[in-house]
Amino acid sequence: MVAAIFCCGWGGNQFTPLLLMYRKLDGYSDVTVDAFLATYVVGLVPGLLIAGSASDRFGRKPLMAWGTALSLVASAVLSGGSAGVVPIYAGRFLTGIAVGIAMAVGTSWVKELSQAPFDTRADAGAGARRASLSVTAGFGLGAGVAGVLAQWGPWPMVSPYIVHILVTVPALLALGRVPETRSRIRPAGGFWADLKVPAAGHRRFLRVVLPMAPWIFAGPGVSYATMPQLVADRVGRWGLAYATLQTVLTLAVGVLVQPLAKRLGARSTTRAILIAMALMTLGMGVGALNAAERSPWLGLLSAVPLGAAYGMAMVSGLVEIQRIATAEDLAGLTGVYYALAYTGFLLPTVLAALSSVASYTETLTAVAFLALVCLLVIRVWGRGTAVPTFAPGDGPTGVAAESCARSVSH
Repeated sequence: MVAAIFCCGWGGNQFTPLLLMYRKLDGYSDVTVDAFLATYVVGLVPGLLIAGSASDRFGRKPLMAWGTALSLVASAVLSGGSAGVVPIYAGRFLTGIAVGIAMAVGTSWVKELSQAPFDTRADAGAGARRASLSVTAGFGLGAGVAGVLAQWGPWPMVSPYIVHILVTVPALLALGRVPETRSRIRPAGGFWADLKVPAAGHRRFLRVVLPMAPWIFAGPGVSYATMPQLVADRVGRWGLAYATLQTVLTLAVGVLVQPLAKRLGARSTTRAILIAMALMTLGMGVGALNAAERSPWLGLLSAVPLGAAYGMAMVSGLVEIQRIATAEDLAGLTGVYYALAYTGFLLPTVLAALSSVASYTETLTAVAFLALVCLLVIRVWGRGTAVPTFAPGDGPTGVAAESCARSVSH
């Protein structure tokens, strides 16, 4: 199961270090290349919002199988990118749908498999950590392999996608052996009624998760899309290698910080989220400084706080929603959460579009200030909405979920 999430994450982020390649080899503008990145979000958001509810009705396994298969198709389409922009836009759109399914459905499936009767030894936050680590590892390794192949391997516009296809086929086949956790149901009201997620209106979600969620991918987006652009003239022919290093460093820090997020969120994830937002503010500040200095070393330095903020916010947010949600809306709320998170991935495109009227130093400084404002909002509004901890083995399903939902509302 985690292998399928890993492979979908690989497919989602393998494109990122290749941005410089498409800019240099095909002569696309910064705005066009960042639009390739944004097209991924256009496919991802409906995939997140629809797939979670669909899996509540039809089961986790069929939806996850479709998502993993679609990730294969997306790579095949992207391998024809040398023919023009159409395969790139189409492939990125399909990749977004695939990752949306993997993150909404896969995360919920991993959570359910990480509790009784499937796993009696996992703690309450195990599902969130396993899902977050698998997708982050996929993002990191996919970007690393693709960047190395594009810099030094043969057929730079094709070989990265072939490797992803070869890695994903076994993961797709292995899904058949994973137990289903959600029976097919026919709830009243029809499928479109399933898209309603009442838990998204919960006070805790609105006051803590909502102001934080878009920053989850805004930080990595700036780190490995904007920072390499700023220093492209300084690194010369090593541009692809530098972009790959920037991406892998960001995500590696994101993985390494997640055990700390677990400890900080043992009783309340608010502390971890506030620290994540402080790191985000710091990272955007360093990015603004690098926009003025154009230093490859400052760019790499910005990856540390931005990656740490990503990892801490990602796992803390997942724990939050898995405490808020009931078994009936876990996948739906997970989809809403990730959809909000991925809106932040549009930030590099917005910054590139604004570069004609304001410098990157000015816009990144404004972004850092906005992150600080969100930190203060969470600090003030988050008071009085603490979520209780679970006893070992409990989770946000069944009786434990009902008890949690009642307690959270106090």
